[in-house]
Amino acid sequence: MERTLSRQEASDAVEDHGWRYVLGTLQTSVPVGSMARGTGLAADAVAACGDDADRHLRVDIRPGRVLLALQSVAHATVTARDVDLARRITAALRAAGFATVSEAGAGAPRSVQLLEVAIDALDIAGIRPFWKAVLGYADEAGADGPEDALVDPHWQGPAVWFQQMDRPRPQRNRIHLDISVPHDEASRRIEAALAAGGRLVSASRAPAFWVLADPEGNEACVTTWQGRDEVPPRVAGP
Repeated sequence: MERTLSRQEASDAVEDHGWRYVLGTLQTSVPVGSMARGTGLAADAVAACGDDADRHLRVDIRPGRVLLALQSVAHATVTARDVDLARRITAALRAAGFATVSEAGAGAPRSVQLLEVAIDALDIAGIRPFWKAVLGYADEAGADGPEDALVDPHWQGPAVWFQQMDRPRPQRNRIHLDISVPHDEASRRIEAALAAGGRLVSASRAPAFWVLADPEGNEACVTTWQGRDEVPPRVAGP
């Protein structure tokens, strides 16, 4: 039986190894010189995971880097096994001359992150089947209720979740973006968004999330794992 970890446990366990805990996954980025080298690196990561690769590891190979993510498929969260695999991958790649990095606060265009789309609704159970069908999405492991989030079964698109509205709101958009970043990347991302003309709508539930808006009022939330155990569910109001 895999032991699931708290957000704090997961973050603390991998931070010194160049990984970050982001939205129920462990993530890292590995710079490579070419896709050919990236393919070899991916093979090394799979080998380091052994038989657990199919149940825990996701790999995204790009020409300049390889993105690695670890999460228990069975539990849809981070377990002690994922932490062990992260350390094993880090050691194997280091031996091959590669470094696992989060790039948080390093001046890179962006660090590791996950994107979610939130849809505000009065009747979540009534609209969820439509979005599941039109996106070709699936239930997350252990979360198939009428108001639960939806995920891409091939892990290519962002997760979609539903926020309860307390009254009709036809005068504004009812979709906003959630950008989940490492806890030590949030301030840099927020500062960049404000410098680009955005405004801070609310920080009342920081560091779980900050609500930002563009000059026309369209909203995006920068979120981290921190503070989520104390934050009540969001309710979209006027």
